[in-house]
Amino acid sequence: MLVLTPAFPKNESETSWVPSQQLLVRNLKLQFPELKIIVYSFIYPYEQCEYEWHQVKVFAFAGMHNKKLKRLQLWQNIWQRLRKAKKENNVIGILSFWCSECALIGTWFARYYNLRHLCWICGQDAKPLNKYVKWIRPKPAELMAISDFVNDEFSRNHKIRPAFTLPNGVDTDLFPAELPGQRDIDILGAGSLIPLKQYDVFTETIASLQHTFQNIKAIHCGDGKEKENIELLISKYEIGNNFHLLGSKRHEELLHLMQRTKLFLHTSNYEGFSTVCLEALYAGCHVISFTKPMNHDIRNWHVVNSKDEMVMKALQLLSDNRLSHERVLVYSLKDIAGQTMQLFV
Repeated sequence: MLVLTPAFPKNESETSWVPSQQLLVRNLKLQFPELKIIVYSFIYPYEQCEYEWHQVKVFAFAGMHNKKLKRLQLWQNIWQRLRKAKKENNVIGILSFWCSECALIGTWFARYYNLRHLCWICGQDAKPLNKYVKWIRPKPAELMAISDFVNDEFSRNHKIRPAFTLPNGVDTDLFPAELPGQRDIDILGAGSLIPLKQYDVFTETIASLQHTFQNIKAIHCGDGKEKENIELLISKYEIGNNFHLLGSKRHEELLHLMQRTKLFLHTSNYEGFSTVCLEALYAGCHVISFTKPMNHDIRNWHVVNSKDEMVMKALQLLSDNRLSHERVLVYSLKDIAGQTMQLFV
């Protein structure tokens, strides 16, 4: 199997890079050890190299600064690598992450050599401004959406209905057999500090809750260009003793913090299907978000429509002394990896 992706971890310790994609690749290899997987990473790592990652071969092309004609050269180099792999291996198909540059190369290479190709539409690539779709000209059977929401969004914006919906899954092997009993963190957030994620809303929610729960403890894991603005808001609302930015954390550290947390707030205004929300549910948290990824309701996942509703729902949950923190497994990554393979064989 050939995997095309914009980015991939440069070593096994980089667990925060494209976590959904790397976890799927790793689980494919674990469940099907006889399967040879070769990953072609277009942009990150930032240096051209070849390396092994969990017994998976990775080719990094460092295409961050390749523009215009150099971009065509990058695509040619990747095409040559794919052709070499096709000659040397029995390729069962190509899996592209995001319906963008990777899918453009993957689609046309697969059509040229009569291979199975699937593109995983993961979120923002379903938006109407995605110009790659008209060049890819995908067929429904080549597309799998990460959620019902993304499936509907892609169909509405590009007039093509993905044939498959393949959601994120939780790698249950990363969690302990039993959840710890103590929940000493009231609210947790995790993700890049960028405008899309609306961590200004997150901060204002904590400030509102602090009026009722003076000793509320909230933390955030992640980094980004909005960090300084969020720090200014923390100072403005005088919640420095209640809300702490912890910066980037390894995936294992984040999962450990989830198991100490009561509520996980997800303030993004657009989301495909956040793995971190699924992991929070499996860690025993209640999740509050503005987005509803699937058409059906998910236990302990509370969808609200505004900041005020988020504050009210958080107040309700934090005030409940008998709030349950049972595990909720929505989708298992082992099952998702198995379903992915079924689409190729």
